[in-house]
Amino acid sequence: MDNKVQKLQEKLAAAKLGGGQTRIDAQHKKGKLTARERIHFLLDEGSFEEIGALVTHRSKDFGMAEQIVLGDGVVTGYGTIGGRLVYVFAQDFTVFGGSLSETHAEKICKIMDLAVQNGAPLIGLNDSGGARIQEGVNSLGGYADIFYRNVQSSGVIPQISAIMGPCAGGAVYSPAMTDFIIMVENSSYMFVTGPNVVKTVTNETVTSEELGGASTHASKSGVTHLVAANDVDCVDKIKRLLSYLPQNCEDKVPNLPYTLKDEYRPELDSIVPENANQPYDMKAVIGGIVDPDSFYEIHESYAENIVVGFARLAGRSIGIVANQPMSLAGVLDVNSSKKGARFVRFCDCFNIPLLVLEDVPGFLPGTDQEWNAIITNGSKLLYAFSEATVPRVTVITRKAYGGAYDVMNSKHIGADMNFAWPTAEIAVMGAKGASEIIFKKEIEAAENPAEKLAEKEREYAETFANPYRAAARGFIDEVILPNETRRKLIKAFAMLEHKAVKGPKRKHGNIPL
Repeated sequence: MDNKVQKLQEKLAAAKLGGGQTRIDAQHKKGKLTARERIHFLLDEGSFEEIGALVTHRSKDFGMAEQIVLGDGVVTGYGTIGGRLVYVFAQDFTVFGGSLSETHAEKICKIMDLAVQNGAPLIGLNDSGGARIQEGVNSLGGYADIFYRNVQSSGVIPQISAIMGPCAGGAVYSPAMTDFIIMVENSSYMFVTGPNVVKTVTNETVTSEELGGASTHASKSGVTHLVAANDVDCVDKIKRLLSYLPQNCEDKVPNLPYTLKDEYRPELDSIVPENANQPYDMKAVIGGIVDPDSFYEIHESYAENIVVGFARLAGRSIGIVANQPMSLAGVLDVNSSKKGARFVRFCDCFNIPLLVLEDVPGFLPGTDQEWNAIITNGSKLLYAFSEATVPRVTVITRKAYGGAYDVMNSKHIGADMNFAWPTAEIAVMGAKGASEIIFKKEIEAAENPAEKLAEKEREYAETFANPYRAAARGFIDEVILPNETRRKLIKAFAMLEHKAVKGPKRKHGNIPL
Protein backbone atom coordinates (compact mmCIF):
# COMPACT_ATOMS: atom_id res chain seq x y z
CA MET A 1 0.00 0.00 0.00
CA ASP A 2 2.83 2.41 0.86
CA ASN A 3 4.26 2.05 -2.65
CA LYS A 4 0.89 2.81 -4.20
CA VAL A 5 0.44 5.89 -2.03
CA GLN A 6 3.94 7.03 -2.93
CA LYS A 7 3.21 6.55 -6.63
CA LEU A 8 0.07 8.67 -6.37
CA GLN A 9 1.93 11.39 -4.50
CA GLU A 10 4.67 11.41 -7.12
CA LYS A 11 2.15 11.76 -9.94
CA LEU A 12 0.30 14.58 -8.21
CA ALA A 13 3.59 16.35 -7.51
CA ALA A 14 4.58 16.01 -11.18
CA ALA A 15 1.18 17.38 -12.26
CA LYS A 16 1.60 20.42 -10.00
CA LEU A 17 5.01 21.12 -11.50
CA GLY A 18 3.49 21.44 -14.99
CA GLY A 19 6.16 21.98 -17.62
CA GLY A 20 8.93 22.04 -15.02
CA GLN A 21 10.77 24.60 -12.92
CA THR A 22 12.72 26.08 -15.85
CA ARG A 23 9.52 26.99 -17.68
CA ILE A 24 7.90 28.23 -14.47
CA ASP A 25 10.87 30.55 -13.98
CA ALA A 26 10.49 31.76 -17.59
CA GLN A 27 6.82 32.55 -16.89
CA HIS A 28 7.80 34.56 -13.81
CA LYS A 29 10.46 36.48 -15.76
CA LYS A 30 7.70 37.72 -18.08
CA GLY A 31 5.90 39.13 -15.04
CA LYS A 32 3.25 36.41 -15.27
CA LEU A 33 1.94 33.97 -12.68
CA THR A 34 1.54 30.27 -13.40
CA ALA A 35 -1.89 28.69 -13.88
CA ARG A 36 -1.92 27.32 -10.34
CA GLU A 37 -0.76 30.58 -8.82
CA ARG A 38 -3.56 32.41 -10.60
CA ILE A 39 -6.13 29.99 -9.21
CA HIS A 40 -4.59 30.34 -5.74
CA PHE A 41 -5.09 34.13 -5.76
CA LEU A 42 -8.56 33.86 -7.34
CA LEU A 43 -10.25 31.41 -4.99
CA ASP A 44 -10.86 31.40 -1.25
CA GLU A 45 -7.95 29.89 0.65
CA GLY A 46 -8.07 26.10 0.60
CA SER A 47 -11.29 25.90 -1.43
CA PHE A 48 -9.91 24.66 -4.77
CA GLU A 49 -10.74 21.09 -5.75
CA GLU A 50 -8.95 19.97 -8.90
CA ILE A 51 -10.54 17.75 -11.54
CA GLY A 52 -8.47 15.87 -14.12
CA ALA A 53 -4.99 16.39 -12.71
CA LEU A 54 -3.79 13.08 -14.17
CA VAL A 55 -5.22 13.50 -17.69
CA THR A 56 -2.73 13.10 -20.55
CA HIS A 57 -2.97 13.61 -24.30
CA ARG A 58 -3.49 10.72 -26.71
CA SER A 59 -1.34 11.94 -29.59
CA LYS A 60 1.32 9.62 -31.05
CA ASP A 61 2.48 11.67 -34.05
CA PHE A 62 5.53 13.96 -34.34
CA GLY A 63 7.21 12.44 -31.27
CA MET A 64 4.36 13.38 -28.95
CA ALA A 65 4.25 9.86 -27.48
CA GLU A 66 7.50 10.67 -25.67
CA GLN A 67 6.20 14.04 -24.40
CA ILE A 68 3.60 13.21 -21.79
CA VAL A 69 2.77 15.81 -19.13
CA LEU A 70 0.12 15.14 -16.48
CA GLY A 71 -2.77 17.59 -16.69
CA ASP A 72 -2.06 18.30 -20.38
CA GLY A 73 -1.68 22.05 -20.14
CA VAL A 74 -4.83 23.11 -18.31
CA VAL A 75 -5.78 23.12 -14.62
CA THR A 76 -9.52 22.63 -14.05
CA GLY A 77 -11.76 22.40 -11.01
CA TYR A 78 -14.04 24.28 -8.65
CA GLY A 79 -13.85 26.34 -5.49
CA THR A 80 -15.38 29.40 -3.87
CA ILE A 81 -15.01 33.18 -4.11
CA GLY A 82 -16.44 34.93 -1.08
CA GLY A 83 -18.02 31.64 -0.12
CA ARG A 84 -19.86 31.31 -3.46
CA LEU A 85 -19.26 28.32 -5.75
CA VAL A 86 -17.43 28.94 -9.04
CA TYR A 87 -15.86 26.70 -11.69
CA VAL A 88 -12.50 27.60 -13.17
CA PHE A 89 -10.02 26.53 -15.81
CA ALA A 90 -6.53 27.99 -16.15
CA GLN A 91 -4.39 27.24 -19.18
CA ASP A 92 -0.80 26.40 -18.29
CA PHE A 93 1.66 28.06 -20.68
CA THR A 94 4.53 25.99 -19.25
CA VAL A 95 3.04 22.85 -20.86
CA PHE A 96 3.21 22.88 -24.67
CA GLY A 97 2.68 26.66 -24.57
CA GLY A 98 -0.80 26.08 -23.15
CA SER A 99 -1.84 24.74 -26.56
CA LEU A 100 -5.23 23.10 -26.77
CA SER A 101 -5.37 19.37 -27.45
CA GLU A 102 -8.32 17.00 -27.60
CA THR A 103 -7.98 16.05 -23.91
CA HIS A 104 -7.22 19.64 -22.87
CA ALA A 105 -10.57 20.60 -24.44
CA GLU A 106 -12.34 17.66 -22.79
CA LYS A 107 -11.21 18.87 -19.38
CA ILE A 108 -12.60 22.34 -20.05
CA CYS A 109 -15.87 20.93 -21.41
CA LYS A 110 -16.31 18.78 -18.30
CA ILE A 111 -16.27 21.74 -15.94
CA MET A 112 -18.42 23.81 -18.30
CA ASP A 113 -21.06 21.07 -18.10
CA LEU A 114 -20.76 20.96 -14.31
CA ALA A 115 -21.10 24.74 -14.09
CA VAL A 116 -24.38 24.72 -16.03
CA GLN A 117 -25.76 21.68 -14.21
CA ASN A 118 -25.01 23.22 -10.82
CA GLY A 119 -25.82 26.82 -11.70
CA ALA A 120 -22.52 28.53 -10.88
CA PRO A 121 -20.30 31.04 -12.73
CA LEU A 122 -17.53 29.85 -15.06
CA ILE A 123 -14.16 31.62 -15.08
CA GLY A 124 -11.61 30.95 -17.82
CA LEU A 125 -7.99 32.05 -17.37
CA ASN A 126 -6.62 32.00 -20.91
CA ASP A 127 -2.90 31.76 -21.68
CA SER A 128 -2.39 29.62 -24.76
CA GLY A 129 -0.45 29.41 -27.99
CA GLY A 130 -3.59 28.15 -29.73
CA ALA A 131 -4.46 24.79 -31.24
CA ARG A 132 -1.94 21.98 -30.77
CA ILE A 133 -0.93 21.56 -34.39
CA GLN A 134 0.45 18.05 -33.81
CA GLU A 135 -3.14 16.89 -33.29
CA GLY A 136 -4.65 18.51 -36.38
CA VAL A 137 -8.43 18.34 -36.61
CA ASN A 138 -8.76 16.73 -33.16
CA SER A 139 -7.65 20.02 -31.67
CA LEU A 140 -10.01 21.99 -33.87
CA GLY A 141 -12.86 19.72 -32.81
CA GLY A 142 -11.98 20.47 -29.20
CA TYR A 143 -12.37 24.19 -29.82
CA ALA A 144 -15.77 23.65 -31.41
CA ASP A 145 -16.90 21.57 -28.43
CA ILE A 146 -16.02 24.51 -26.17
CA PHE A 147 -17.72 27.06 -28.47
CA TYR A 148 -20.93 25.05 -28.44
CA ARG A 149 -20.96 24.98 -24.64
CA ASN A 150 -20.30 28.73 -24.47
CA VAL A 151 -23.49 29.27 -26.42
CA GLN A 152 -25.52 26.75 -24.42
CA SER A 153 -24.30 28.39 -21.20
CA SER A 154 -25.04 31.93 -22.42
CA GLY A 155 -27.69 33.59 -20.30
CA VAL A 156 -27.74 30.58 -17.96
CA ILE A 157 -24.59 31.23 -15.90
CA PRO A 158 -22.18 34.19 -15.91
CA GLN A 159 -19.10 33.44 -18.01
CA ILE A 160 -15.94 35.50 -17.44
CA SER A 161 -12.78 35.27 -19.55
CA ALA A 162 -9.42 36.59 -18.40
CA ILE A 163 -6.83 36.90 -21.18
CA MET A 164 -3.51 36.58 -19.35
CA GLY A 165 -1.22 35.75 -22.27
CA PRO A 166 -1.62 35.01 -25.97
CA CYS A 167 -5.04 34.20 -27.41
CA ALA A 168 -5.04 33.94 -31.20
CA GLY A 169 -6.79 32.32 -34.13
CA GLY A 170 -9.86 30.24 -33.36
CA ALA A 171 -9.09 30.49 -29.64
CA VAL A 172 -10.47 34.04 -29.53
CA TYR A 173 -14.04 32.98 -30.24
CA SER A 174 -14.65 31.28 -26.91
CA PRO A 175 -13.85 34.43 -24.87
CA ALA A 176 -15.80 36.50 -27.40
CA MET A 177 -18.95 34.52 -26.60
CA THR A 178 -18.59 34.89 -22.85
CA ASP A 179 -20.10 37.77 -20.90
CA PHE A 180 -16.97 39.68 -19.90
CA ILE A 181 -13.37 39.77 -21.09
CA ILE A 182 -10.54 41.12 -18.93
CA MET A 183 -7.10 41.64 -20.49
CA VAL A 184 -3.74 42.24 -18.82
CA GLU A 185 -1.66 45.17 -20.07
CA ASN A 186 1.58 44.38 -21.92
CA SER A 187 1.32 40.60 -21.48
CA SER A 188 -1.89 39.61 -23.27
CA TYR A 189 -3.19 39.94 -26.80
CA MET A 190 -6.09 38.72 -28.92
CA PHE A 191 -6.39 38.55 -32.70
CA VAL A 192 -7.74 36.22 -35.37
CA THR A 193 -4.65 36.58 -37.55
CA GLY A 194 -1.26 37.67 -36.22
CA PRO A 195 1.15 40.40 -37.35
CA ASN A 196 3.02 38.11 -39.77
CA VAL A 197 -0.15 37.12 -41.63
CA VAL A 198 -1.33 40.73 -41.68
CA LYS A 199 2.02 41.76 -43.18
CA THR A 200 1.78 39.07 -45.86
CA VAL A 201 -1.84 39.72 -46.85
CA THR A 202 -2.25 43.50 -46.45
CA ASN A 203 1.40 44.66 -46.31
CA GLU A 204 0.69 46.40 -42.99
CA THR A 205 3.46 46.38 -40.38
CA VAL A 206 2.02 46.11 -36.89
CA THR A 207 3.12 44.71 -33.54
CA SER A 208 1.12 42.19 -31.51
CA GLU A 209 0.39 44.91 -28.95
CA GLU A 210 -0.84 47.37 -31.58
CA LEU A 211 -2.89 44.73 -33.35
CA GLY A 212 -4.56 43.09 -30.39
CA GLY A 213 -3.19 44.31 -27.06
CA ALA A 214 -5.25 45.29 -24.04
CA SER A 215 -5.32 49.03 -24.80
CA THR A 216 -6.29 48.40 -28.43
CA HIS A 217 -9.24 46.21 -27.51
CA ALA A 218 -10.25 48.47 -24.61
CA SER A 219 -10.44 51.67 -26.68
CA LYS A 220 -10.70 50.81 -30.38
CA SER A 221 -12.57 47.52 -30.83
CA GLY A 222 -14.40 47.26 -27.53
CA VAL A 223 -13.56 43.55 -27.39
CA THR A 224 -12.33 43.77 -23.80
CA HIS A 225 -14.49 45.11 -21.00
CA LEU A 226 -11.84 45.64 -18.33
CA VAL A 227 -8.05 46.13 -18.36
CA ALA A 228 -5.77 44.97 -15.55
CA ALA A 229 -2.26 46.17 -14.73
CA ASN A 230 -0.98 42.68 -13.93
CA ASP A 231 -2.14 39.15 -13.11
CA VAL A 232 -3.03 39.89 -9.48
CA ASP A 233 -4.99 43.00 -10.49
CA CYS A 234 -6.80 40.88 -13.09
CA VAL A 235 -7.84 38.36 -10.46
CA ASP A 236 -9.02 41.17 -8.15
CA LYS A 237 -11.15 42.61 -10.95
CA ILE A 238 -12.80 39.22 -11.51
CA LYS A 239 -13.67 39.00 -7.82
CA ARG A 240 -15.15 42.50 -7.75
CA LEU A 241 -17.16 41.86 -10.92
CA LEU A 242 -18.62 38.66 -9.48
CA SER A 243 -19.81 40.53 -6.38
CA TYR A 244 -22.44 42.30 -8.52
CA LEU A 245 -23.64 39.12 -10.28
CA PRO A 246 -25.94 36.26 -9.31
CA GLN A 247 -24.94 32.61 -9.50
CA ASN A 248 -27.24 31.91 -12.44
CA CYS A 249 -30.27 33.15 -14.38
CA GLU A 250 -32.75 31.86 -11.79
CA ASP A 251 -30.94 33.52 -8.90
CA LYS A 252 -30.71 37.11 -7.72
CA VAL A 253 -27.71 39.01 -6.42
CA PRO A 254 -27.70 38.97 -2.60
CA ASN A 255 -28.50 42.39 -1.14
CA LEU A 256 -25.90 43.85 1.21
CA PRO A 257 -27.14 45.06 4.61
CA TYR A 258 -28.23 48.70 4.47
CA THR A 259 -30.04 50.99 6.90
CA LEU A 260 -32.14 53.71 5.24
CA LYS A 261 -31.45 57.29 6.27
CA ASP A 262 -32.94 60.47 4.76
CA GLU A 263 -31.05 59.71 1.48
CA TYR A 264 -31.18 63.30 0.19
CA ARG A 265 -28.15 64.41 -1.83
CA PRO A 266 -28.00 68.25 -2.10
CA GLU A 267 -24.85 68.07 -4.27
CA LEU A 268 -27.01 66.86 -7.18
CA ASP A 269 -28.85 70.21 -7.31
CA SER A 270 -25.85 72.05 -8.76
CA ILE A 271 -24.48 69.55 -11.28
CA VAL A 272 -26.49 70.46 -14.41
CA PRO A 273 -25.33 73.88 -15.75
CA GLU A 274 -27.72 76.73 -16.52
CA ASN A 275 -26.44 76.77 -20.10
CA ALA A 276 -28.01 73.78 -21.86
CA ASN A 277 -25.01 73.52 -24.19
CA GLN A 278 -22.44 73.29 -21.41
CA PRO A 279 -21.23 69.77 -20.60
CA TYR A 280 -21.08 68.18 -17.15
CA ASP A 281 -19.83 64.82 -15.93
CA MET A 282 -22.60 62.22 -15.70
CA LYS A 283 -20.31 60.15 -13.48
CA ALA A 284 -20.75 62.88 -10.85
CA VAL A 285 -24.50 62.26 -11.04
CA ILE A 286 -23.93 58.52 -10.68
CA GLY A 287 -21.66 59.15 -7.68
CA GLY A 288 -24.37 61.25 -6.03
CA ILE A 289 -27.00 58.55 -6.48
CA VAL A 290 -25.37 55.19 -5.72
CA ASP A 291 -23.82 53.82 -2.53
CA PRO A 292 -20.35 55.32 -1.88
CA ASP A 293 -17.53 53.80 -3.95
CA SER A 294 -19.84 51.14 -5.38
CA PHE A 295 -19.82 52.12 -9.07
CA TYR A 296 -17.84 49.66 -11.18
CA GLU A 297 -17.56 50.93 -14.73
CA ILE A 298 -17.48 48.49 -17.66
CA HIS A 299 -15.98 49.37 -21.09
CA GLU A 300 -14.59 52.59 -19.60
CA SER A 301 -12.36 53.53 -22.56
CA TYR A 302 -14.71 52.48 -25.39
CA ALA A 303 -17.57 54.62 -26.75
CA GLU A 304 -17.14 57.10 -23.91
CA ASN A 305 -20.30 58.99 -24.88
CA ILE A 306 -22.24 56.32 -22.98
CA VAL A 307 -21.37 55.03 -19.52
CA VAL A 308 -22.29 51.53 -18.36
CA GLY A 309 -21.47 49.69 -15.17
CA PHE A 310 -22.65 48.09 -11.97
CA ALA A 311 -23.34 49.76 -8.64
CA ARG A 312 -25.14 49.28 -5.35
CA LEU A 313 -28.22 51.26 -4.37
CA ALA A 314 -29.09 50.80 -0.69
CA GLY A 315 -27.17 47.53 -0.88
CA ARG A 316 -28.98 46.30 -4.00
CA SER A 317 -26.99 45.48 -7.17
CA ILE A 318 -28.11 47.48 -10.22
CA GLY A 319 -26.88 48.07 -13.77
CA ILE A 320 -26.48 51.65 -14.96
CA VAL A 321 -26.68 53.00 -18.52
CA ALA A 322 -26.02 56.74 -18.79
CA ASN A 323 -25.38 59.26 -21.55
CA GLN A 324 -22.14 61.20 -20.97
CA PRO A 325 -22.38 64.91 -21.93
CA MET A 326 -18.59 65.20 -21.55
CA SER A 327 -18.08 63.10 -24.69
CA LEU A 328 -19.77 64.04 -27.99
CA ALA A 329 -22.47 65.76 -25.89
CA GLY A 330 -23.77 62.31 -24.93
CA VAL A 331 -25.01 61.60 -28.46
CA LEU A 332 -25.85 58.01 -29.47
CA ASP A 333 -23.74 56.53 -32.25
CA VAL A 334 -22.81 53.10 -33.63
CA ASN A 335 -20.37 52.13 -30.89
CA SER A 336 -22.31 53.52 -27.94
CA SER A 337 -25.48 51.78 -29.13
CA LYS A 338 -23.70 48.41 -29.33
CA LYS A 339 -22.02 48.96 -25.97
CA GLY A 340 -25.29 49.87 -24.27
CA ALA A 341 -27.27 47.07 -25.90
CA ARG A 342 -24.79 44.40 -24.86
CA PHE A 343 -24.84 45.61 -21.25
CA VAL A 344 -28.64 45.86 -21.08
CA ARG A 345 -29.04 42.32 -22.39
CA PHE A 346 -26.55 40.97 -19.86
CA CYS A 347 -28.40 42.62 -16.97
CA ASP A 348 -31.71 41.30 -18.24
CA CYS A 349 -30.27 37.76 -18.50
CA PHE A 350 -29.27 37.79 -14.85
CA ASN A 351 -32.07 39.68 -13.09
CA ILE A 352 -30.10 42.86 -12.46
CA PRO A 353 -32.40 45.95 -12.38
CA LEU A 354 -31.54 48.77 -14.77
CA LEU A 355 -31.17 52.47 -14.03
CA VAL A 356 -30.97 54.80 -17.04
CA LEU A 357 -29.66 58.35 -16.66
CA GLU A 358 -30.56 60.31 -19.75
CA ASP A 359 -29.11 63.41 -21.35
CA VAL A 360 -29.12 62.72 -25.08
CA PRO A 361 -29.34 65.24 -27.95
CA GLY A 362 -30.09 62.54 -30.53
CA PHE A 363 -28.18 60.23 -32.86
CA LEU A 364 -24.87 61.32 -34.37
CA PRO A 365 -25.33 62.49 -37.99
CA GLY A 366 -22.87 61.91 -40.84
CA THR A 367 -21.90 59.60 -43.68
CA ASP A 368 -19.57 57.61 -41.43
CA GLN A 369 -22.45 56.74 -39.12
CA GLU A 370 -24.92 55.96 -41.89
CA TRP A 371 -22.46 53.83 -43.85
CA ASN A 372 -21.56 51.93 -40.69
CA ALA A 373 -25.22 51.07 -40.11
CA ILE A 374 -26.35 53.43 -37.36
CA ILE A 375 -29.86 52.32 -38.33
CA THR A 376 -29.18 48.68 -37.47
CA ASN A 377 -26.85 49.39 -34.57
CA GLY A 378 -29.10 52.00 -33.01
CA SER A 379 -31.90 49.45 -33.24
CA LYS A 380 -29.88 47.07 -31.06
CA LEU A 381 -30.16 49.38 -28.07
CA LEU A 382 -33.85 49.95 -28.74
CA TYR A 383 -34.40 46.19 -29.05
CA ALA A 384 -32.44 45.43 -25.87
CA PHE A 385 -34.46 47.84 -23.74
CA SER A 386 -37.77 46.76 -25.26
CA GLU A 387 -36.94 43.11 -24.63
CA ALA A 388 -35.76 43.57 -21.02
CA THR A 389 -38.15 42.38 -18.32
CA VAL A 390 -36.10 43.37 -15.25
CA PRO A 391 -37.14 46.46 -13.25
CA ARG A 392 -36.31 49.51 -15.39
CA VAL A 393 -36.18 53.10 -14.15
CA THR A 394 -35.18 56.22 -16.10
CA VAL A 395 -34.14 59.65 -14.86
CA ILE A 396 -33.97 62.42 -17.49
CA THR A 397 -31.49 65.00 -16.23
CA ARG A 398 -31.49 67.32 -19.24
CA LYS A 399 -31.93 66.62 -22.96
CA ALA A 400 -34.16 63.88 -24.33
CA TYR A 401 -34.47 64.67 -28.01
CA GLY A 402 -35.97 62.86 -30.97
CA GLY A 403 -35.78 59.13 -31.49
CA ALA A 404 -33.06 58.93 -28.85
CA TYR A 405 -35.72 59.87 -26.27
CA ASP A 406 -37.67 56.78 -27.29
CA VAL A 407 -34.60 54.52 -27.31
CA MET A 408 -33.26 55.49 -23.88
CA ASN A 409 -35.75 53.42 -21.88
CA SER A 410 -38.81 55.58 -22.41
CA LYS A 411 -42.20 54.73 -20.97
CA HIS A 412 -43.34 53.75 -24.46
CA ILE A 413 -40.93 50.80 -24.66
CA GLY A 414 -41.77 49.35 -21.29
CA ALA A 415 -39.91 51.34 -18.63
CA ASP A 416 -41.51 50.94 -15.23
CA MET A 417 -40.83 54.35 -13.72
CA ASN A 418 -39.73 57.50 -15.53
CA PHE A 419 -38.54 60.51 -13.56
CA ALA A 420 -37.37 63.90 -14.84
CA TRP A 421 -35.47 66.72 -13.22
CA PRO A 422 -36.87 70.28 -13.68
CA THR A 423 -33.94 70.87 -16.09
CA ALA A 424 -35.24 68.17 -18.46
CA GLU A 425 -35.98 69.10 -22.08
CA ILE A 426 -38.17 66.51 -23.80
CA ALA A 427 -38.75 67.43 -27.42
CA VAL A 428 -38.36 66.32 -31.03
CA MET A 429 -35.19 68.39 -31.29
CA GLY A 430 -33.39 71.36 -29.75
CA ALA A 431 -35.10 74.74 -29.68
CA LYS A 432 -32.76 76.34 -32.26
CA GLY A 433 -33.16 73.60 -34.88
CA ALA A 434 -36.91 73.37 -34.35
CA SER A 435 -37.35 77.14 -34.64
CA GLU A 436 -35.37 77.26 -37.88
CA ILE A 437 -37.81 74.76 -39.39
CA ILE A 438 -41.14 75.85 -37.89
CA PHE A 439 -40.61 79.61 -38.26
CA LYS A 440 -38.46 79.54 -41.40
CA LYS A 441 -40.57 82.01 -43.39
CA GLU A 442 -41.05 84.42 -40.49
CA ILE A 443 -37.32 84.49 -39.80
CA GLU A 444 -36.42 85.05 -43.45
CA ALA A 445 -38.97 87.89 -43.73
CA ALA A 446 -37.82 89.65 -40.55
CA GLU A 447 -35.71 92.83 -40.65
CA ASN A 448 -33.26 91.18 -38.25
CA PRO A 449 -33.36 87.39 -38.89
CA ALA A 450 -30.91 86.60 -36.07
CA GLU A 451 -32.99 88.52 -33.54
CA LYS A 452 -36.19 86.88 -34.80
CA LEU A 453 -34.60 83.44 -34.56
CA ALA A 454 -33.55 84.10 -30.97
CA GLU A 455 -37.09 85.24 -30.13
CA LYS A 456 -38.67 82.13 -31.67
CA GLU A 457 -36.06 79.93 -30.03
CA ARG A 458 -37.07 81.30 -26.60
CA GLU A 459 -40.74 80.83 -27.50
CA TYR A 460 -40.21 77.18 -28.53
CA ALA A 461 -38.08 76.45 -25.47
CA GLU A 462 -40.71 77.91 -23.16
CA THR A 463 -43.38 75.72 -24.75
CA PHE A 464 -41.58 72.45 -25.37
CA ALA A 465 -38.10 72.36 -23.75
CA ASN A 466 -39.33 71.21 -20.35
CA PRO A 467 -40.63 68.02 -18.75
CA TYR A 468 -44.20 69.17 -18.16
CA ARG A 469 -45.85 68.28 -21.47
CA ALA A 470 -44.53 64.73 -21.14
CA ALA A 471 -45.65 64.63 -17.50
CA ALA A 472 -49.13 65.83 -18.51
CA ARG A 473 -49.41 62.86 -20.87
CA GLY A 474 -48.13 60.40 -18.26
CA PHE A 475 -44.92 59.73 -20.19
CA ILE A 476 -43.08 61.02 -17.12
CA ASP A 477 -44.33 59.64 -13.83
CA GLU A 478 -42.93 62.41 -11.68
CA VAL A 479 -40.83 65.55 -11.99
CA ILE A 480 -38.45 65.44 -9.04
CA LEU A 481 -35.80 67.63 -7.46
CA PRO A 482 -32.28 66.36 -8.13
CA ASN A 483 -31.51 66.10 -4.41
CA GLU A 484 -34.30 63.54 -3.88
CA THR A 485 -33.26 61.29 -6.80
CA ARG A 486 -31.51 58.68 -4.66
CA ARG A 487 -34.44 58.45 -2.26
CA LYS A 488 -36.96 58.08 -5.09
CA LEU A 489 -34.87 55.40 -6.82
CA ILE A 490 -34.43 53.33 -3.66
CA LYS A 491 -38.19 53.31 -3.18
CA ALA A 492 -38.90 52.61 -6.85
CA PHE A 493 -36.55 49.62 -7.09
CA ALA A 494 -37.89 48.23 -3.80
CA MET A 495 -41.42 48.52 -5.16
CA LEU A 496 -40.41 46.73 -8.38
CA GLU A 497 -38.47 43.94 -6.65
CA HIS A 498 -41.01 41.24 -7.47
CA LYS A 499 -41.87 42.42 -10.98
CA ALA A 500 -42.92 39.56 -13.25
CA VAL A 501 -43.48 39.78 -17.01
CA LYS A 502 -44.74 36.98 -19.23
CA GLY A 503 -43.91 37.61 -22.89
CA PRO A 504 -45.48 36.07 -25.99
CA LYS A 505 -44.64 32.46 -26.79
CA ARG A 506 -41.74 32.22 -29.24
CA LYS A 507 -38.44 30.48 -29.77
CA HIS A 508 -36.47 33.75 -29.59
CA GLY A 509 -36.62 37.20 -31.12
CA ASN A 510 -34.52 38.25 -34.09
CA ILE A 511 -32.36 41.08 -32.78
CA PRO A 512 -30.96 43.29 -35.60
CA LEU A 513 -27.39 42.00 -35.54
